[in-house]
Amino acid sequence: MIKHIEKKLLTAAALALCGVCAISVSSCTRAPAALTADTCVQVRDPFVLEHEGVYYMYGTGLAWDGYGCVTSKDLQVWSEPVKVYEPEGDCDGEGDWWAPECHYYNGSFYLFATYRSAATGKRGVGIFRSADPLGPFELITGGHVTPKEHDAIDGTLYVDEEGQPWMVYVGEWTSNEDGVGDMMAAKLSEDLTAFVSEPIRLFRAADGRGYGNITDGPFLYRTAKGRLIMLWSNFNSKDYCVCVAYSDNGKIDGTWRQQPGALYEQTKNRPDGGHGMLFTAPDGTLTLAIHSPNWGTDENPTTAVFIPLDDIGDTLAAKEDNRICTRLFYRLYYMLKG
Repeated sequence: MIKHIEKKLLTAAALALCGVCAISVSSCTRAPAALTADTCVQVRDPFVLEHEGVYYMYGTGLAWDGYGCVTSKDLQVWSEPVKVYEPEGDCDGEGDWWAPECHYYNGSFYLFATYRSAATGKRGVGIFRSADPLGPFELITGGHVTPKEHDAIDGTLYVDEEGQPWMVYVGEWTSNEDGVGDMMAAKLSEDLTAFVSEPIRLFRAADGRGYGNITDGPFLYRTAKGRLIMLWSNFNSKDYCVCVAYSDNGKIDGTWRQQPGALYEQTKNRPDGGHGMLFTAPDGTLTLAIHSPNWGTDENPTTAVFIPLDDIGDTLAAKEDNRICTRLFYRLYYMLKG
């Protein structure tokens, strides 16, 4: 009985704080812009890998046919794009060279990247390997590793606490009769050349809180308190945004629930943006990389933008959003969820 009363009180407090935060969001001014860095690198779906003091940023649009990368030692001055993969051999790609991610795993570098197959007409994810982050990369999955009969995009690597590698990827809305995107996962072989389990659905775009039907850009992270969360992107009433989902049991195959609010969304002081991932800046700051705005123009092109974050225990918060009510709300929210 006491626990029930405590839970009701916490619920009321969290809802009240939610209302307070909603008011302050509309009335507050943005923190100093220096906290957010626009790289001026024109790219979509940025993915940053640090290796031996050098930052490698991969993304859509850095190579016309295949995949490209730019490098920096300070996250401010970036090189010209270097092509890290030229289509050849088993790759029958004919377009949609999207969202390359580079992961260092078991002594090699692996690209998880999307392309459209000439044979099937479907988008899918292939895995490519190299001894160097600048390539050349070689396709090791003999084509798409994702199911060839469906459009699948935005594959990412997740290694669970038992050391089992997984691919988390988007089951694209374009292949679903109801037009709603899925977030999917499958176990990978130790050498990352094949799926060794049937894909499972983690959640659907429609499971979100008022979001659209798109699932984009999964990226997994374990918080300071051990909670497994996933950044992913969709559209809300303010356009493209970064959402947060979490596993109820801390495992990839747990029940995934959607955290209220958005980690990043459009405000009166900043454009929309999304397809987020996390990396650590030279000063140790946890940093969110997104592309913004989602629909660029000649006057305001889409670029990679870096946003400093705080790990607040169960979830993440932008350093710019230093309002006590926001952080207290999420603390209460996850106390209720257990």
